[in-house]
Amino acid sequence: MDYHPVVLKQHPRAGKKHNPESRYWRRFKHPVFVKEYAPVTSIHFSHTKPHRYAVTAATRVQIYAPRTQRITKTISRFKDVARSGCIRDDGKLIVAGDDTGLIQVFDINSRAILRTLDEHKQPVHVTRFSPSNQTNILSCSDDTTVKLWDVPSQSSITTFTSHTDYVRSGVVSHSNSNLILTGSYDSTVRLFDSRTGQCEMLMGGSGSAGTSSAVPVEQVLMFPSGSVALSSAGPILRVWDLVAGGRCIRALSNHQKTVTALAFDSNAGRLLTGGLDQLVKVYDVSTYRVVHTMRYPASVLCLAISPDDTHIAAGMSDGTLSVRRRDPKASLTSVAADTLTSADALRSGNYESLLGGTLPRLGEPRYRRDTKVKPKPNDDINEFRVESRRKKRLRDYDRLLKSFKYGAALDSVLRKQIPPTTTFSLIQELIHRDGLRSALAGRDDVLLEPVLRLLVKHLTDPRFGEISCNVGRILIDMYTPVLGQSPLIDLLFVQLRKKINAELRFQKELASIRGALDMIFLSASVASASVS
Repeated sequence: MDYHPVVLKQHPRAGKKHNPESRYWRRFKHPVFVKEYAPVTSIHFSHTKPHRYAVTAATRVQIYAPRTQRITKTISRFKDVARSGCIRDDGKLIVAGDDTGLIQVFDINSRAILRTLDEHKQPVHVTRFSPSNQTNILSCSDDTTVKLWDVPSQSSITTFTSHTDYVRSGVVSHSNSNLILTGSYDSTVRLFDSRTGQCEMLMGGSGSAGTSSAVPVEQVLMFPSGSVALSSAGPILRVWDLVAGGRCIRALSNHQKTVTALAFDSNAGRLLTGGLDQLVKVYDVSTYRVVHTMRYPASVLCLAISPDDTHIAAGMSDGTLSVRRRDPKASLTSVAADTLTSADALRSGNYESLLGGTLPRLGEPRYRRDTKVKPKPNDDINEFRVESRRKKRLRDYDRLLKSFKYGAALDSVLRKQIPPTTTFSLIQELIHRDGLRSALAGRDDVLLEPVLRLLVKHLTDPRFGEISCNVGRILIDMYTPVLGQSPLIDLLFVQLRKKINAELRFQKELASIRGALDMIFLSASVASASVS
C-alpha cells in the first residue's frame, strides 16, 4: 500500500484585511528617502512628461528625475530661504519666492534668471503659475497681500489687501483663471476675482458657520470644477460649497495634529492630506471617508502626487524627502501587445506569421515565451512521446512518518519557519496513529522547550485550542515528576498555567455578556409583542 502524505487541515480564512482601494495605495512601494539639511517645504510635479518635480528646501530648489530619483538641476540663486518652487505646465520655466520677498522666474534648463518681481516686503510663501494663462503668476506673502503678476511686463496686475495676517496658501481656479482662493493666518478663506480686484466670498473666521475659534488656515485647495473648495485649519479639514455662497458642508477631523498638506490625484477622485501627526490620509471625495492611511517617519510639511499617478512625494520637517513609486502592471501591457499583434496579422491576411512562430508544430510541446528553458525537440515530429509521471517528493516530516520516526517528525515541524497549520496537522496525524505519546516521550529540556512554546503561543487560538489542550494534558502527565530540574521548563509551565487561567476568565466574561444580551433581546421582543 502506498504511503499517503499528511493532509494539511484547511481553516476558514479570516475576513480580508485590505479592500481594493487599500490594495491600490499599498502598491506605492519602493520608498526612496533623500536627506536634505533643512525642512522640505514644497514639492511640485511638472505636468509634461517625464513629470520631473521641484523640491524646495533651505536656499535652493532642486529638480529630480522621477525614474532615477536623482537630481538633474539645482537652482541656488537665493539670498534667503527659498519657498514654493513651481514648474510651469509646459515644463520650461520655474518660479520661486524667498524670505526676502523676492520672486524669481528661471529657465529650467539653463537655470538663468528671466524675471525678478520684488514688490513684496516680507517672505513670499506661495508662487504659482496660472493654469490657463501661463504668463500670469500668483504670489502670497507674509505682508498680508496677494498679487497677480504679468510675467512679460514684470509688473503686478492686481493686489488684494483684504487679509489681516500672513497669507500662507493660495491657488488659481482651473475653470476660471480670474478666481483666486487664498487662506490666511487670520483664520479666513477668501475668494478673489481679478476682474473686480475685490474679495467676492469670505469663508471661516471666528464666529462663522463651521468654525469655533480663530485657527490659522494652513492650506487651501479647489476642485477642478471650481464649485467646491477645501481648507485645513489645525487638525480640521473643511469643505466649502462655493455655489451656495461659501457654506461649510463638511468638517472632518481624522488627523490628530495640524493638517499641513493637501493634494488631489490625477482625476481629483481622491484627496490626500498630510499632517504633523506623521500621517498621510486618502479620502474618497464622493463620501469623504478615509480609504487608506500611510505613516511617515516625521511630520509631513508638503505633499504631491504625479500627474500619471505613479509617484507620491512627501517632504518632512526633519529634512527627509520620501518618494513612493507604483509600478504599472507589466503583464497587462504584454497581453495587450500580443493581442494587438495577432489582430493586426489577421486583419492583414498574413496567417503565416501566426502559424510560423507562435503556434507549435505537431509533436512539439507548448511552452511560455518568458521561460528561459525550452523543451528539447523530438527526433521525429510525427512521433508522440508518452509523458511519464514524476513521483511526488515527500516532505521531511512525511519521510520520517513513513519510517515511524515520530519524535523526529515532530521535531521537524517545530522550527520557526514552519506554519502552525502544518505543525498541528502533523500532531493530529500522530494522534490518529496513536503515536503522540511516543513522540513526546524521552525529551530533555532542549527538546521539550519548543513544544511548550508552541502551546503557550497557540493555546488561545480557536483553530488549535482543542489539540493544544490534549498535548498539554499528555505533557503534564509525563513530565510532572521531573519538574524543578530546569528553570526554563518550569517558567514555560507557569506561563502555560497563566494563559489557561486568563482564557478561563475571558470565557466566563463572554458567558455573562451573552446572558445579559439574551435578557435584553428577550425583553425587547416581549415589549414589541405587547405593543403589536
